[in-house]
Amino acid sequence: MLTDAITIRAIRDAKLLGPDVITGAIDAARVLRRPVASVLIERKLITEPALYGAAAGALGIPFIDLRTQTIDKATLEQIPASIALHRRVVAYLMTPTTLRVAMEDPEDIVTIELLRRATNREIIPALAAPGALADTLRLYRGDIESAVEELTQLSVQPEGEAKDEQSGKELHRLAEDVPVIRIVDTLLQHAISLRASDIHIEPTEQGVAVRYRIDGILRPTMTLPKTTAAGIVARINILANLKIDEHRLPQDGRFKVTTPTERLAVRVAIMPVYDGEKIVLRLLREEGKALTIADLGLRGRALDDPAPLGIVERNMRKPHGIIFVTGPTGSGKTTTLYAMMNALSTPEVNIATIEDPIEYRRPGVNQSLVNPRIGFSFAAGLRELLRQDPYIILVGEI
Repeated sequence: MLTDAITIRAIRDAKLLGPDVITGAIDAARVLRRPVASVLIERKLITEPALYGAAAGALGIPFIDLRTQTIDKATLEQIPASIALHRRVVAYLMTPTTLRVAMEDPEDIVTIELLRRATNREIIPALAAPGALADTLRLYRGDIESAVEELTQLSVQPEGEAKDEQSGKELHRLAEDVPVIRIVDTLLQHAISLRASDIHIEPTEQGVAVRYRIDGILRPTMTLPKTTAAGIVARINILANLKIDEHRLPQDGRFKVTTPTERLAVRVAIMPVYDGEKIVLRLLREEGKALTIADLGLRGRALDDPAPLGIVERNMRKPHGIIFVTGPTGSGKTTTLYAMMNALSTPEVNIATIEDPIEYRRPGVNQSLVNPRIGFSFAAGLRELLRQDPYIILVGEI
């Protein structure tokens, strides 16, 4: 939605409404605590395309009315559905070297740069009205979105049957049931399409709450029927090769997922809670694009070093020392470490890692996976790495 300042300026410059109407809308917006643009459109004082067209003129940027635009499928598919839906952007016209896109915020340089890298074309943004943009974005919502909506209607197990009374054989049969397989597969596909980093599956008194972590923020996604809980836990236990009849102790495991476009490792953590067992799935893209330090947006302090990246670059290229990277889940710790490692990786340098799990595969880097079950811990692995003549060591956690 447009800011009030831009809305008022656009209407006055284009002389779309009289001064009294504008003043009345401003007063109403203040009382209702709503944007002026929202009040004008809801009261039908101006149409959405007219308002946003005037705003584009006031800002000196192009405007596209998507309701009058015919978009072919090939152009629409230039932007992956996950990016289009999450960033609210639509491709509407392309040439061999350029891609014109409709956005709510054409000055969103982060999204524009993301699209440039994803499509390998020059991105030419245009302002679009939110209503028309939302209508066009529905073209991206296909089988995955429909399947997610259907999940809330599924029932797998009679309500009165307690999971503690089920034998391992019964749980195994439940895990192989078609509706259960469909639920787990659809959750994974949906989360992957939205570029989620984690899936939280949490039993509650009323049902099973599902949340995705997207861009570091945990977002409620759906609530499944309570009757699906035991089947989901059993299915994920089987995928991760865990004990299917263990409900009292925490369990950790992993499994692989392959889509038409990428391969992922899924790290599983199951914890007993009051209403059942909570599951957290960490989605790790094994062959993610190699980022550089510049891609992360890091910059040196202007007073200490005016050169971009000066502080980080200078310290990570020292012949000795240690760099700690800390932060909450999903904040980019591993991504930052790998960006540094990519910058330092050359044929003359021996780089070794000890990780759990190996989140990204990198050629030319000796990556080791810890396995506590056989005694190969971080401490044991680090001791062995020192005998491998390493120049640089990356330790996943301490």
